[in-house]
Amino acid sequence: MEDRIFLEKMRSYASLLFFCLISEALLVNCNNTFPSNEVSALTTFKEAVYEDPYLVLSDWNALDADPCGWSGVSCSQTRGHVVKINISGSSIRGFLAQELGQITYLQELILRGNNLIGTIPKELGMLKYLKVLDLGMNQLSGPIPPEIGNLTSAVKINLQSNGLTGSLPAELGNLAYLQELRLDRNKLHGTVPAVSNSNFTSNMRAMYASNANLTGFCRSSQLKVADFSYNFFVGSIPKCLQFLPRSSFQGNCLENKDLKKRPTLQCANSSLAETHPRVNSKHPGVNSKHQPGENVSKHHKASKPSWLLALEIVTGTMVGSLFLVVVLTALLRCNSKASIIIPWKKSDSGKDQVPIYIDSEMLKDVVSYSRQELEVACEDFSNIIGSSPDSLVYKGTFKNGPEIAVISLCIKEENWTVYLELYFQREVADLARLNHENTGKLVGYCRESTPFTRMLVFEYASNGTLYEHLHYGEGCQLSWTRRMKIVIGIARGLTYLHTEVEPPFTISELSSSAVYLTDDFSPKLVDFESWKTILGRSEKNSGSISTQGAICVLPSSLQARHLDIQGNMYGFAVLLLEIISGRPPYCEDKGCLVDWAKEFLEQPEVMSYVVDPELKHFKYDDLEVICEVIRLCINPDPTKRSSMKELCGMLESRIDTSISAELKASSLAWAELALSS
Repeated sequence: MEDRIFLEKMRSYASLLFFCLISEALLVNCNNTFPSNEVSALTTFKEAVYEDPYLVLSDWNALDADPCGWSGVSCSQTRGHVVKINISGSSIRGFLAQELGQITYLQELILRGNNLIGTIPKELGMLKYLKVLDLGMNQLSGPIPPEIGNLTSAVKINLQSNGLTGSLPAELGNLAYLQELRLDRNKLHGTVPAVSNSNFTSNMRAMYASNANLTGFCRSSQLKVADFSYNFFVGSIPKCLQFLPRSSFQGNCLENKDLKKRPTLQCANSSLAETHPRVNSKHPGVNSKHQPGENVSKHHKASKPSWLLALEIVTGTMVGSLFLVVVLTALLRCNSKASIIIPWKKSDSGKDQVPIYIDSEMLKDVVSYSRQELEVACEDFSNIIGSSPDSLVYKGTFKNGPEIAVISLCIKEENWTVYLELYFQREVADLARLNHENTGKLVGYCRESTPFTRMLVFEYASNGTLYEHLHYGEGCQLSWTRRMKIVIGIARGLTYLHTEVEPPFTISELSSSAVYLTDDFSPKLVDFESWKTILGRSEKNSGSISTQGAICVLPSSLQARHLDIQGNMYGFAVLLLEIISGRPPYCEDKGCLVDWAKEFLEQPEVMSYVVDPELKHFKYDDLEVICEVIRLCINPDPTKRSSMKELCGMLESRIDTSISAELKASSLAWAELALSS
């Protein structure tokens, strides 16, 4: 009897020792490594972000196996799993990678207040521990995936202020713990999925939440806050949601008379195809409970002494534990050598690492040309009028149509990723929405696989670029008044882009090369340079955004397409100096143009020294206004800089570009007029 008790104690001791060794091994494991799929998912998310103006992802290093120190990433107490991602209000622009669904233990995904585009990946529905999903105030489009109804731990879901379309999935009613749901300010239509056969009151919701007759939100017994306002919902407010304030349903097309509704015309145009709630007949499967098999151990006959048997047990346990630790260590080292997905690069197999969802509606209103059509228009692509390491520019003419400028992107197909593809499509859609007399007009685009082709088609401006006229010996064509007209035209174009387009649009590299001139020397702002950073990232296989460069490199919006208003303001100041001085933004003998001109801008007696010596005459009053605008644009204190709208008003009101003003200022102009008559 005593031997049996002794053996039982030794077995308990051996089991405890085994457990401690395994725990220690796992603890070492947690401290030194991290689940590779979670690191890969975070890296993939960074790859999908192509604009990071505040560099919040700059410390997301793909070579770092432990992401717990990355900005916006929080891990569990044992540093074993990522449990929270919070990158809100950072103005990042990109897509939601479906690999986020692989961060199994994620509890909070907060990406509110950015510029995320594309659709919501259905793979997010795999995050069974997710409590908070906040994607509000972005530019997401497409439907809400029904798989979101699989987030069984969700307490808060915020998708407000996006461009989401389609009907509301009834599967959202599966979220038993959901307390807050915000879907306002989208383009959702159909009815609010909530049906019951009972007359509900607010205090009956919990009682009947499990009723089989209930569907949609009538099953959500914990729901306390919900906002469905400013969509295109039809029908009436479900009785089980009557407890919500009326403001939660305003701005729709609902039948309730006491609601503030959308205009009748908007409601008439909204889709009524899904006026009945979509009820999913499939019930969630119930996990079968498996009974663990009983381990039947054979008792040894008491042919050996008890102490010897106990020693064998302990020794065997220790040896087995040590072997297991060795195996775990070997496996961890193997895992640490897993292949690293390099941002913006294709895999060796030629397949993209990250499939993404492309919005088919994005380019529906933009003309698509075939390569053959453009080849005929551009005379077999023989008429090259411009080139750079990133693109070639061809001149062409459509049959019985306008002259065109075709920009062909220079990139090898093996370097073209799905993110570049979606960026290309987004860029086409972005350029197509511009419509102003001082901005270049996008006519269409070309996208073909054989041969690999990505082209943008613009209306052709016959007088070339402003840079050519200022620096290639044709500056004599640009009189002072003509230069002032160009300045005001550029200011009007930037005012339109910054204040009248939503979201605001900025020129990636505002310079005289981005200003094209028409027959009458009217300026057209054309953004050909936005691809430099994107293509550079593809070729260098780096997901980081470089902040290095010469001190006089102009601030640009390469990192923040819709945010770099100040960069455009600075670029406008340099452009003004370039126009009035005839000097390039940088030259070896004078250095940066702004640095050279600063000493003249503040002193009226020497202000005229900045004027192009090729000009026969200029108006000093105009020069004072130009210099004042330049000083405002380059002021180191952003609070003292005026808006583009204010600067444009200043130029328009104080600079006279009429013919009479030019004739009055120039005796040469009078002589020319007399000769022509």
